[in-house]
Amino acid sequence: MTDYAALPIDAVSRAALAADDLELRLVDPTDAPAVKRWLQADARGFHDAAPSEESLAAQAMEVAGDRITAVLDPAAADFATPVATVRCWPMDVTVPGGSLSAWAISSVTVAPTHRRRGIARALLTAELRTADRLGLPLAMLTVSEATIYARYGFGPAAYQAGYVIDTTRARWAGPVPTGRLHLVAPESLLADGPLVFARSRVLAGATGEVDRREVWWRQALGLTPTIPGAPGLTLRAVRFDDADGTPQGFALYRVALGQNAYPARLDLTDLVAATDDAYAALWRFLLEMDLVSEITAPLRSVAEPVRWQVADPRALRKTAERDHLWLRILNLPVVLGRRRYAAPGTFHLTVSDDLGFADGEFLLTVDENGRGDAQPATRSTASDAVRVSLSAADLASVYLSGTSAVTLARSGRLREGSTDAAAHLDAAFHTAQPPHLSTWF
Repeated sequence: MTDYAALPIDAVSRAALAADDLELRLVDPTDAPAVKRWLQADARGFHDAAPSEESLAAQAMEVAGDRITAVLDPAAADFATPVATVRCWPMDVTVPGGSLSAWAISSVTVAPTHRRRGIARALLTAELRTADRLGLPLAMLTVSEATIYARYGFGPAAYQAGYVIDTTRARWAGPVPTGRLHLVAPESLLADGPLVFARSRVLAGATGEVDRREVWWRQALGLTPTIPGAPGLTLRAVRFDDADGTPQGFALYRVALGQNAYPARLDLTDLVAATDDAYAALWRFLLEMDLVSEITAPLRSVAEPVRWQVADPRALRKTAERDHLWLRILNLPVVLGRRRYAAPGTFHLTVSDDLGFADGEFLLTVDENGRGDAQPATRSTASDAVRVSLSAADLASVYLSGTSAVTLARSGRLREGSTDAAAHLDAAFHTAQPPHLSTWF
């Protein structure tokens, strides 16, 4: 792949911002003062506390290999600090039957003094064109707001839910696996964790997960400097090994004492299981923790099996279910051709895309083995093809089976050109479990 971090800035967006006397530029990762100002602008954009010098130094090392972009306003009082930021890098995402390399977009901020000047549009379209130049078929992001990104062709593709569990009611009724639990130091998971996580990505065809970079592991394991004022709760780790002694799962958690010390609340920060036995053993361990009456578990699947492993399923309360991973299709034939399908068929897809990356008519042919091939449609397209018209953003939502085509049809967002077209599309795109992304990026 071309050196993505140094690829020249997109000329179209640079010219658009220059017309408003703003400068779009890459930040040199070796320019320590510029990187520091970029990091401070990024923290300001998300209303984070001002990073300490120690934290800034650690963050500078973390972003050193990424493509760091800034918008500067020469007329601003603090003209050297960016008024907008974005950061990108290539990263794999799990799709049915394999994975795809995608352009991960993060740190999208615009200063409140510079709203409604087209800056976000310039930043995002610049990165989409950059990803396309790099030959990446997808772009992706996790979002703090759900009203921004559809206008750039992104669609919500995977959802997440938080859970609050009353452990006084959640008596374990699930299996009792053979294997052993170990209390371990969090830093030990720098070695064991990535291997377990890699295996978990293929468990029962799970989709939507992205690579966990070393920087992510160090942050999750509490090995990087914290933001001033952050809670100083002790992070604990438990690992499950199977009967052969192979690590197959782990959980990270903190315990927060109540007003009268006990009962306490357990905050689950991560639980990864490469086998069903590991999943059951870890959840039972957490649910039966002494002196704890409640568990909070964010960023979990919308269909957690643990609900069916306790005697009283009402002990689990799902909270804050919402969109999490958003995808943007850039090369439609590649994206559709690289995933596996659950049912055969021939589909004539009419896709609208205001930015032009995936606009047009395409023929997707799925064989009896679930292999797909997508090509531009021609006049000779089979008359019995399933015919569907939808936007690139809505196709991205259907892609991992996180959103039903029937639901989109009933809402008026998808148009059927043949009988039961949406139902046929759902049958082909179906996955055994809903897509799930367990992290932010």
